[in-house]
Amino acid sequence: MNIDFLKCHGSGNDFPLIDARDLALPEADWPRVAVALADRGGTVGGDGILLLTAGDATHDFGMRMFNSDGSEAETCLNGLRCVARAGFEALGIEEARVRLKTSDAHVSRDPDLAAGVVTIREVAGPVDLDVSHWPMRTGVERIVEAPIAQLGSDRAFTAVAIPNPHLVSFVETIDEAELVALGEQCEAAPDWLPNRANVSFVEVQGSNVLFVRTFERGVGLTDSCGSAMAASTYAACLTRRCGFGTEITVRNRGGLVRVEAREDGMVRLSGNATVEWRGSVDVHLDTRTAGPVTVTARHDEEVAAWRAVVDAIV
Repeated sequence: MNIDFLKCHGSGNDFPLIDARDLALPEADWPRVAVALADRGGTVGGDGILLLTAGDATHDFGMRMFNSDGSEAETCLNGLRCVARAGFEALGIEEARVRLKTSDAHVSRDPDLAAGVVTIREVAGPVDLDVSHWPMRTGVERIVEAPIAQLGSDRAFTAVAIPNPHLVSFVETIDEAELVALGEQCEAAPDWLPNRANVSFVEVQGSNVLFVRTFERGVGLTDSCGSAMAASTYAACLTRRCGFGTEITVRNRGGLVRVEAREDGMVRLSGNATVEWRGSVDVHLDTRTAGPVTVTARHDEEVAAWRAVVDAIV
């Protein structure tokens, strides 16, 4: 089957995005499409795929996100900004209520972070601190600045779902090998964590500045994860490293977002929704592979505008 899509990213979290509002594709086929398009060794590549889906009585449109392994995530906050932009452009609006897999979110256009950088504001939550909902079977309902015996690590973690489940640890220096090892333990879906979890190491780099590195469930080590940045900001406020109601600059390998966590559990992110190019590709569902890509439009000015932002903070 031939699929039209655009290649986009939020803070370096990159995806093929498909307008699926009028696509009558069997439910079992979307994971196959995700594996084909997100394959880094294939013709497109990405951290997963995004779908713009039709609205309903209470939502202007919907969003679905499939990881590169074909599993469906509750949400993707970097991807949500990209879907929001696509929805705005399709419907001629500048704010919306968006249906997610297990929740919803409010999105709106925001002043551009920099010249030529399309910026979207998203408000998601409330966060859930009850790990039994994941489920996470550790004998406690909340984990705040405490080791998790099942991980076999002395590191203290704070567990936050928004609604993706996250384990956040504040560190002096990020050890990627350790992060991957802990992430792979969670990725293996042990009995105590059957639905897996995202794992983040976070450096406090200054007053109201965080740097987040994440092993993402269903993807692996990523340059950026929006819900991880939201969860890490909330965890930083919960543990008094930052203040609720204060805008935090959250940096990552892909760039940055501005985040504000509130005491009521809602989290606001403002960040880019950059379109790199548009094209089409044949997807072979039986082999879960994609053929050669036909590029129909390039957005080099947007790519350069975001690159200037990234270069300024390196």
